[in-house]
Amino acid sequence: MVQTILNVLLVLLIIAAVVLAVLYFLGNKLQKRQAEQQQMLDAAAQTVSMLVIDKKKLKLTQAGLPKMVVDQTPKYMRWTKVPVVKAKIGPKVMTLIADARVFESLPVKTEAKVVLSGIYITQIKSVRGGSIPTPPKKKGFFAKFKKKKQ
Repeated sequence: MVQTILNVLLVLLIIAAVVLAVLYFLGNKLQKRQAEQQQMLDAAAQTVSMLVIDKKKLKLTQAGLPKMVVDQTPKYMRWTKVPVVKAKIGPKVMTLIADARVFESLPVKTEAKVVLSGIYITQIKSVRGGSIPTPPKKKGFFAKFKKKKQ
């Protein structure tokens, strides 16, 4: 009886160790890949002045991005919502994808100087007519209950 319990615990311990080792090596591999992609984004970065027309979170297939961009994304990512910004850069109206942090603080219908890397907005440098607005803080789950209590 005790022997079988010890065998089961030993098997579970071995399985847990194997899972942790696999996760460790996958994490290192993904971290290296992310560092390479960040270097490529930094190499292609350029500062551009643009007028933000509209911003929305849309599915990648509905965003109006070039067909080549949609084809290069994995199938499982095509149905996730991405932060899309429609902006006028010079005489052209373009559809761009924004970083999540940038998307929250990017003001609509104002001119902004941003760092673009291809069609990806990575950073806001400045906004015409003032400082860069800070994104509104989201209320937590329990904040609703505290408000009702007061």
